[in-house]
Amino acid sequence: MLETIKSLDESLFLFLNGQHNTFFDPLMWLFSAKLFWGPLYVWFLWLLYKKYPKHYWTVLITIALLIVISDQLCNLSKESVMRYRPSQEPHLQTLVHTLNGYRGGTYGFYSGHASNAFAVAFFMISLVAGERKYIIAVSILYAVLTAYSRIYLGVHYPGDILMGAIVGTILGKGLAYAHEKLRAKYLPVQD
Repeated sequence: MLETIKSLDESLFLFLNGQHNTFFDPLMWLFSAKLFWGPLYVWFLWLLYKKYPKHYWTVLITIALLIVISDQLCNLSKESVMRYRPSQEPHLQTLVHTLNGYRGGTYGFYSGHASNAFAVAFFMISLVAGERKYIIAVSILYAVLTAYSRIYLGVHYPGDILMGAIVGTILGKGLAYAHEKLRAKYLPVQD
């Protein structure tokens, strides 16, 4: 059963990774770069400040925890599972499309980019979408583009992305929920 799943994951990866072209190469490289999303992060922070002007520090602490937890869980998984990235897998290396010589680290299960992007996306959705419905589309688009770029660049299987998305979603929603409950209990002054 596990071999069948792994084989399907590799086949889907090869299909998706094989859809590269010179137009999308630079775009996917950018979508994978965290600095590219800097203006979006600043805008997210501004929206959160507008919602929580008196307790903005609680949001910043929660975001820091969110990213640290997401990164550390991902690193723990990579070192425990020790599944090669497609770009590092000996029997796939000649079939994988990569860019600029980038092959990522040795292990790739699961994607930290996907986990972090979905964590931020669902944190924003959970806290801001009630007042600003458009944040749902913007956040999901950001997370999907970031995650898909990792397959395109040849450094993650679809299964790595799916697991990262699941973990990130749980973390984003969970920490947003915890933030709201703790803020309401210990800082009852309304923003």
